[in-house]
This record gives sequence, C-alpha cells and structure tokens, in this order.
Amino acid sequence: MRLPRVLRNLAFVAGLAGASVLPGHAQEPTINIMTGASTGTYIQFGRDMQQLMSACGKDMGVVETAGSLENFLGVRQRRYTQFGIVQNDVLEYMQTFASQDPVVARTIRGVRIAFPLYEEEVHILARNDISGLRDLTGKRVAIGVEDSGTFLTASLMLSLAGVEPAEKVLIGPADGLEQLKAGNIDAFFYVAGAPASLYSENAIDGAQFHLVPIADDTLRSVYTPSTLPANTYPFQTEPVDLVSVKAVLMTFEYQMNGNAYHRAACGAVSDLSSLILTNLDELKASGHPKWQDVDLTAIPPGWDISGCVNRGISPGYVASCTAPTTNNSPESEANEVYRRSICEVMGC
Repeated sequence: MRLPRVLRNLAFVAGLAGASVLPGHAQEPTINIMTGASTGTYIQFGRDMQQLMSACGKDMGVVETAGSLENFLGVRQRRYTQFGIVQNDVLEYMQTFASQDPVVARTIRGVRIAFPLYEEEVHILARNDISGLRDLTGKRVAIGVEDSGTFLTASLMLSLAGVEPAEKVLIGPADGLEQLKAGNIDAFFYVAGAPASLYSENAIDGAQFHLVPIADDTLRSVYTPSTLPANTYPFQTEPVDLVSVKAVLMTFEYQMNGNAYHRAACGAVSDLSSLILTNLDELKASGHPKWQDVDLTAIPPGWDISGCVNRGISPGYVASCTAPTTNNSPESEANEVYRRSICEVMGC
C-alpha cells in the first residue's frame, strides 16, 4: 500500500513551513478553518462555526479542501489557519508513522485537539449487482484524491479486507458520482457525516445504485459499527449497516506569551472554543444534524488538548466579542465621555 509514502511526502512539504513562521503578507480573513468539499459535512460544520464567530464580531474564513490529510497539514503550514477538521483514523496513522519516520514526527509536533466532534459514516455507492465489499475485487473503484481522508480510509479498508480492485481511481466524491452514473466506474468511497448533501441533493436512481453494506468482521472491529436509518437518502429505503470514524477539530499549540501571531491565534482558538461550549445546545438545535451526536469528552487517545482551548473553556473566560454596530455614524467624543461616566456610576 502506498499510504506511508503519501504521508511522508505530505509531511515533508508541511515541514518546510510550520505554524510558527510569521506570515509575509496580509491575508483576509486572519482566522480560518479548513473543512472539505462543498457537498460534505465538514464544510457545513465550518459554516456553523463561522456563524458563531460572526455573531461575536469576528470574521472567520471557511476553506474548501480535499479533506482530512490536507486539513491536518494546513494547521501546520497555511497562513492564518488555526483550525482543521480531521478524521480520527488519520490521527492514528500519523501517530503510527511518527514512531517510524522523523519527518512525520516533526510534522505532528505542536498539532493539538480542539474538540472531538461526531462519527462520520463510510459510504460506498455502487451498482446494485455489487452486494458486498468483496464484490469490489476486480472492479473500478474511486477512493478519493490523495490528500483526503476518504483516500486514507478507503485504502486502509480495502487492504484490511483483502480486496483488490482492478483500478483505484483517484477522484473526489462529486466526480465519483458523475463517473458512476456514466458507467466509467463501479463504485466510489465517500467518508462523510450523514446526511451528506452529495446524496441528498442529487438524483440517484435506487433501481441502479445502492449503498454497499459493510459487514466485514475485521473492519467492524477496527472502525465503529453503525447503521444508516432507512430513508436517510431518497434512494435508500432500507437501513444499511456501515462503519464510521470520528471527526475531530484540530488546532496548533499556539503560545499566549509568544510573538504577535501566536498571541492573536491563541486568542482566536480560545474564543471559538468558548463559543462552541456555551452555544452547543443552540448548535444541536439549529446547526447540521450531526451536532446532536457531538460528545466533547470523547478525546482520541494519544493526542493532547490545546492549551488555548483549555483557556477558552475555563470558568470565567469570556470571548472577546465586538458588539454589533447598530448605527454606522461614529459616536462623538462628548457622547463617549457621557457613556463612560454613566457606566462608572450605574454599571454597564
């Protein structure tokens, strides 16, 4: 399997930059989260967090990416990027290869957990004559692009199950759906929290295609067994047994007593952490449905929580929000003096 080489090559590129390097030029916005494809759950979670920050008067960019591997490395190498959503199996294999490879070890140094999020299901959409995972042997299967979490998960699952497709096609899920409909491939993998808009918002003929059940004992011991309820998607009328992997919000171990960039980044991490914790019920009620499954105590083993996160969720911490502006005209100096006097006497 080529996975170790892919990880090492990506890690080498990340090692050339590093989050501690000061940016050479201005970039807006100065707070960013790396997510995933436009049809996935990561980007919807990113937009939910973006709304929290916006209500706090802070501009946070939501960056569309290929997925977990790119996101993990982004918190190390991309300017003004404090957050990335990553699959837990990516974290586990980064840890595994770190013990064998000093380049990978340098890459994961300083990367920290912000919050554990939710379980995301491994979807394999295929022609209806493919009844199980082993039927993918000798078939044309899209496994995602190389810097995505889907690529890593699909590669591992096929290897663990002893399944060897005739061709592993390196395309993303949106292209995979198009190529499946055109008959150019037989199936494609997509790791995304259900309901994923790729399946909800595109016409998929249930008479031709279905989600392949994952019943392999080895895979169900390595990954978390899950069941997709009937009618999660319009074409899926029966429940489907799958496996899932946890999504995690990652950040970097910024130093509050470090340089200006580190102080600002740590402040952003603390603020978003505080906002997520204090608004979790609202996120579960009005955000993506997967917020209802978020368990903030389910920390992946072997990884540490960021100090800036702990600062933000500590009792008494208040996010440095800017009050929304209701009048575009600047307040006069006399009025500012008046307000300060009133506040000193009566409190504000």
